[in-house]
Amino acid sequence: MAKISGFAKHLIKSKLLTEDQILDVDSLSRQQKSSLSQAIVDRGYLTEAEVMQAQAGYHRMEYVDLSTVDIPEMVIELMPETVARENAVLPLAETEGGLKVLMSEPNDVDTIEKLRFILNRDVSVALAPRGAILDAINQKYGQIEGESADSILQEFTDTAIDFTETVDEADEMNKDEVDESSSAIVRLVQLMISEAVQVRASDIHVEPFEDRVRIRYRIDGVLHVRDTLPRRQLGAVISRIKILAKIDIAERRREQDGRIKVSIGEKELDLRVSIIPTNQGQSAVLRLLDKDNIKIGVRQLGFSEDTFKRFMGLTRRPNGIILVTGPTGSGKTTTLYAALNSLNRPDRKIITAEDPVEYYLPGINQVEVKHQIGLDFARIIRSMLRQAPNVILVGEMRDQETAQMGIQASLTGHLVFSTLHTNDAPTAITRMVDIGVPGYLVASSVVAILAQRLVRTICKKCGAPYTPPEHEIKESGMTAEQVAVAKFRKGKGCNSCQKTGYRGRIGIYEMLLIDAKVRQMIFDNSPTNLVRDYAISNGMSTLYMDGLDKVAQGITTFEEVLRVAKRTEQDA
Repeated sequence: MAKISGFAKHLIKSKLLTEDQILDVDSLSRQQKSSLSQAIVDRGYLTEAEVMQAQAGYHRMEYVDLSTVDIPEMVIELMPETVARENAVLPLAETEGGLKVLMSEPNDVDTIEKLRFILNRDVSVALAPRGAILDAINQKYGQIEGESADSILQEFTDTAIDFTETVDEADEMNKDEVDESSSAIVRLVQLMISEAVQVRASDIHVEPFEDRVRIRYRIDGVLHVRDTLPRRQLGAVISRIKILAKIDIAERRREQDGRIKVSIGEKELDLRVSIIPTNQGQSAVLRLLDKDNIKIGVRQLGFSEDTFKRFMGLTRRPNGIILVTGPTGSGKTTTLYAALNSLNRPDRKIITAEDPVEYYLPGINQVEVKHQIGLDFARIIRSMLRQAPNVILVGEMRDQETAQMGIQASLTGHLVFSTLHTNDAPTAITRMVDIGVPGYLVASSVVAILAQRLVRTICKKCGAPYTPPEHEIKESGMTAEQVAVAKFRKGKGCNSCQKTGYRGRIGIYEMLLIDAKVRQMIFDNSPTNLVRDYAISNGMSTLYMDGLDKVAQGITTFEEVLRVAKRTEQDA
């Protein structure tokens, strides 16, 4: 066995990882020039919290779960916000003559010495995951660079000029007034993005109406109204967004797309910008693409133990098509990237065809669809097969030619991942036939179909045991056996979850394995409901059933499951 670090030996001794897994992550860390801890998280062998707990054990330091700790405001005030953000540290408690701080690097002596000098105090250290520390900084300090969103919104409303004025009229305005308004616009858009990152939003929506402009954030899949602006300021905000995204500001009649790269604190983000003309003016959506989201491992997706084992078994196949289905925003991309990350090793060649490439994966060849030059999915797949890949990802099988090229790849010895927009797993078979793929090709190439949705998870900080009303349990169809062992929970609402009772999301899944019986049913063109009935009798858990299991485990609530997955006759 190659020479390994003391921490790696500790992981093996603690039976957290095997020697083979250590060799794997050691190779990955060298390849990506990252730490061993980061490589472990990237592979999905352990979560960030589990790695940090192991670090604490190895270094004999205190580990702190920030979701269970309430740090007093008087302690937070002992450290300037700029110091906390620049060093990714958080004050935890005042000690006799000193301060205990939270860090994610146990051996960062330079930062500890810097803190002692800046704070003029003795500094002791406890450990917590970096992500949890950054979230807590955003929650506790709550402002960026000393300015609140509300103050800038008010300033913008008070000072902004009407940017729909003609050039001649603008020339006649007071120059100071124009400069002041322009400055407020720049800071407003910057702060919208910063605040969206703070509250973990996935999208920012700027929507025009007859008398106002509405700004909304999508947090954990649900839209929340942030504020409204006077209607006359729409042009200024949209123009600033277009400038950042390098989009033609003079074009107002057609849809436009662009990207913005920004740095918010320690985070580097890509924003995908979409602008469309509505009858009330141009509407913009900025989608925040956080690179940290793609570092999640397959284990953290939310699979039940049985589904996890089956899915990982499928990814080890040499060929075949694995389809992931669900509506937009159901987490399909995250699932596919987690699967690719688990397969991303030096001995495998992986190529993707995506429209567009949302996240960039180190070690994987990614190709972006460009319709304007004729570079579509089918053409990319045809070319990538000449590159001798082992694994192929096709962003979406949206037409007959793309589907048939994917099938051809699977039948010639490639493992193919792709997506479809269908409501459940069995319906994907019908969808493939509908777009023109013969049933015998579907039966001979597709090895599994995974349908999924995302449900919000109960906030760990304010979640508490809860007894649902009797009628709610009865209407859910949950069995007496399930109720007897269920650990129902519900969030009360706190600052950590913006008073919603939910923080974060997890997947619910339905996996249809294409065995000999299902294959014959596809050949026979059997109705979808018969395929579903057989799959359930053979052990398939439906989306709704998997949701109920997560309710019983205290992960989510009945309301969340019913929001994304409806109970059917087969779920009775």
